[in-house]
Amino acid sequence: MKIIAPSHEILSEIDGAKMLRNIELCGRVCYKSEDRITDGSAEKFVGMILKSGHESVLEHEKITVRFICDRGVTHEIVRHRIASYSQESTRYCNYSKDKFGNEITFIRPFFWAEDEEKYAVWKNTMQEIENAYGKLISLGAKPEEARSILPNSVKTELVVTMNLREWRHFFRLRTSERAHPQMREVALPLLCELKGLVPVIFDDINGADASY
Repeated sequence: MKIIAPSHEILSEIDGAKMLRNIELCGRVCYKSEDRITDGSAEKFVGMILKSGHESVLEHEKITVRFICDRGVTHEIVRHRIASYSQESTRYCNYSKDKFGNEITFIRPFFWAEDEEKYAVWKNTMQEIENAYGKLISLGAKPEEARSILPNSVKTELVVTMNLREWRHFFRLRTSERAHPQMREVALPLLCELKGLVPVIFDDINGADASY
């Protein structure tokens, strides 16, 4: 059994300034003001777009991210309909094989300290599940059958592509204090990183401190 923390990886090669220039070019078609494009006009234009609520223009740019998290979190992510998803399949992945180190990887629930009894109960349960999964496979069960005992805590990988408008929607919902704490655990660091890579687009979304 392996226990890891969740993480994310931005798969897109991001040039934030280039993104803004493309959004400006697309957006100015609406006003037929392409002649007003200058070297420094994109940030101001996109800021105006956001302020006016004309966010459909943001759909011309997209970002792809790989989340490594528990399956419970992915159930929330995939509720965002305007997106493309590719997810590690428990139907086809046989975690008893050498490819996976002959073990199941679980995501550590950060809200329990490792010296708490609650964490011990969780960890012991995950070990029992891994043992039972291996037993089912040894008895001839297919991975798609043995997966029926896997919990939300099992690690999964989910590749997500959203346009910038949908990423804004995602962050407004998933960094809110009302969001599930494990959802915020992956959404807040991503928001922080994207703010540093893409000017203007996410500046008005104020997630809480991303440290846990």
